[in-house]
Amino acid sequence: MNRRAIARHPDQDASPNRGAFWFSFGGNALEARPSGALWLADQRLLCVADLHLGKSERTARRGGPFLPPYDTVETLDRLRDEIEACAPETVLCLGDSFDDPRAAAALTEEDIVALRVLQGGRRWIWVAGNHDPIRDDALSARLGGEFADEHGAAGLVFRHIAAPVSSAFEVSGHYHPKATLFVRGRRLSRRCFLLDERRLILPAFGAYTGGLDAADPTFDPLLGGGATAFLLGEKVRAFPRRLLVAPHALSREPVDARMKRRT
Repeated sequence: MNRRAIARHPDQDASPNRGAFWFSFGGNALEARPSGALWLADQRLLCVADLHLGKSERTARRGGPFLPPYDTVETLDRLRDEIEACAPETVLCLGDSFDDPRAAAALTEEDIVALRVLQGGRRWIWVAGNHDPIRDDALSARLGGEFADEHGAAGLVFRHIAAPVSSAFEVSGHYHPKATLFVRGRRLSRRCFLLDERRLILPAFGAYTGGLDAADPTFDPLLGGGATAFLLGEKVRAFPRRLLVAPHALSREPVDARMKRRT
């Protein structure tokens, strides 16, 4: 990955988006935000992936482990914070916005009111994911917004699952990437963005969503050898993906030592 593509913006620390990481992708200036949201300032577009609204309801229905029944409220509250901070004209939900069709139908009236407030005065696009309900007129009318299989903006293609082969600059979700490494002897485990020359994979935005380690071989066919992981935190920080290791094989060797050894 070209170092210029992931350089911090000179005005970034003075901006209202303090803590975000500015980078260039497909000719666009983008911000990876500490929340896991993606911000395209020139298009006034806020993108979030994998909300999984209703996850605790679905887990309880299927007899799974207990999850506190506040995930939808927490996720919508965090999304409200991002909308208030960025004032987007468009919000793009990049698939798996609901944990399954029954979870979407089971959203409470309070949840729907909160969702409609967030949608007010802006375009809202639900990109289809593998967990999402098949389009139903009554449910669609209740949820509000537009529904699409994918979306194009600013020369980028937004879809839920990365295509096996894509010539476009592609933004996707689905995999819930997270990264774990040791920095100065301290274990650091965070959700992350993954970026290479043609693909950007977003972390899950929803509460209780878990994730797939960014070092997992699943990502190898999708990402080039120069891929970068943007780890979330108070400040988003960039690390070459090649320095990450799977949790079962974690080394306590400092990142800077591994970087010298692998270059």
